[in-house]
Amino acid sequence: MTDPFVRPDTKMVLDLLAQQEGPKMNEMPPAEARQVYVALSQMLELEAGELAVKRDLSIPGPAGDIPARLYDARESRGPSPVVTFYHGGGFVIGDLESHDALCAEIARNLDIPVVAVDYRLAPEHPFPAAPDDCIAATRWIAESPAELGRQVTGLIPCGDSAGGNLTIVVSLALRDEPAAVPVIAQFPIYPATDMATQEGSMVEFAEGYLLEKQGMDWFTESYAGDPEDWRANPSKADAAGLPPTVLITASLDPLRDQGRAYAGQLIAAGVPTVYREAVGNIHGFANLRKMIPSSQADIAGCLAPLKLYIDEAVTSGQTAEAPAAGELEPAE
Repeated sequence: MTDPFVRPDTKMVLDLLAQQEGPKMNEMPPAEARQVYVALSQMLELEAGELAVKRDLSIPGPAGDIPARLYDARESRGPSPVVTFYHGGGFVIGDLESHDALCAEIARNLDIPVVAVDYRLAPEHPFPAAPDDCIAATRWIAESPAELGRQVTGLIPCGDSAGGNLTIVVSLALRDEPAAVPVIAQFPIYPATDMATQEGSMVEFAEGYLLEKQGMDWFTESYAGDPEDWRANPSKADAAGLPPTVLITASLDPLRDQGRAYAGQLIAAGVPTVYREAVGNIHGFANLRKMIPSSQADIAGCLAPLKLYIDEAVTSGQTAEAPAAGELEPAE
């Protein structure tokens, strides 16, 4: 077998990581691993940049308040869809800070609000705490509460890795029991869709490509999800009726094949789907854009078709209380 193609900027990061000494995150207590993950994110990711609004929120959840953060390129706006973002980190690490810059980029690029949800983490809060929080938070956002300060007309679940899993799970839950406004699109980024799989890319890229088998095993054991439950493995659910989807994988990612397979599952179910693969890139590239600059184009290449899906839903009247013409035009 020939060696896989690795982008030059991706190779530089992999070489740098290979030289690092000390324990890996799966060898640390969860609290310490979370601190390291945020610190690395801030070193390896771009700055969040300027936004008109970046405000922390508190969302009522099934086990207490859920921290969240609103991002908006405009100080105020008319009724519009909202992206609901669920961070990655194997359901064990990650928070509002680790994905701050990515959420800001999505809000600027799409010119619609983004609300990031800081769901409960394992092992302190194993499955199904994460999906329970994300579903509850998304329903709250859909109701346009006064605390949000935005009139929501549609939802776009989005997230990376474990957050990609939660993206699909939220869309499935709201398909079966609709929220106050419809889900009009979804954007899972290198999602975990089948935790039981142990072949293909899971073996090919088990070591040396940032996300490794030891770390994945730690995440899976900590999360303790039921492999037969669609809330843990969304590939177990019928995909028919899900919203238009943009899905991206990375060619050097252990999760690559399950992402590819899920894109095929969506297409077979008749779901409008744009599938992209970041060739020569690794898992986690979406918040490694400072150290892997080519990742910026991977994200931009997904946000363009996602914006088309959103605009199509707005102009065709698929959103609730569709805004008048011009209300979603870019700000001057």
